Amino acid sequence: MTQSTAAVGKSRRLQDFALLVACILAAWQALYMIVGDVAITSPVTTLGYAIELLPSSDFRPHLAASLTAFGNALLISYAGGVLLGLTLGFHRFSGEVAEPMLGALYSLPKIALYPIILQIFGLGLSAKVAFGALHGVIPVALFSMNAVRGINPMHLRTARVLRLSSIETVRTIVAPAIIPEIVTGLRVGFSLTLLGVLIGEMFASQHGMGFLLINAINLHDVKMITTLIFVLFLFATVTSAILLAIDRRLHVRV
Repeated sequence: MTQSTAAVGKSRRLQDFALLVACILAAWQALYMIVGDVAITSPVTTLGYAIELLPSSDFRPHLAASLTAFGNALLISYAGGVLLGLTLGFHRFSGEVAEPMLGALYSLPKIALYPIILQIFGLGLSAKVAFGALHGVIPVALFSMNAVRGINPMHLRTARVLRLSSIETVRTIVAPAIIPEIVTGLRVGFSLTLLGVLIGEMFASQHGMGFLLINAINLHDVKMITTLIFVLFLFATVTSAILLAIDRRLHVRV
């Protein structure tokens, strides 16, 4: 009975997903029929151009440049954000002092800081990585800090009563309590880091997906604009869906 219910639930989710994709494609086609080629290309044209563009020798270097910058920025966002968040979470006074500043920096439009980034790192890969990491590190830190604060004090007192070692306490109590919330922060940080890298490429780079997009906008290349947006949307959606599935599974276990 349980397996049958699970199968029905899985089938329903697949049907819902197929229906959502069909609705998006229908809305896209309807918008194309209203505005025409002057603003957007049709789904069929966009998909055909994407299949032609992705393996081309002109596109691959830009894709590699974006993936390199994004990978480095994401690594810095994740490592720096988790380390900072855990440090502030376990040192309560430092966390209380730093949290308002992190919140203010998080709400600040990061593009206002881009001239400073350029002055420090110059043009090229370093500036894109720094700008992307600046977008992602703060939400990861905030989620990690709140994850530590969310640990039930009763569980820690129980660990002391049972005379668990520090390693056993971390393994059995701290890690299971904070990992789900940290994964949520990583999911948010992924999207914002990608956004930061693309903005960096659009404003001060001669390589990458962001550069191709701003160049296509300047040339009013509607086919290229629509295809790049489609590719970026597909990449972000698939990766975010995977992270969301992991996030939900961890929260269910908790």
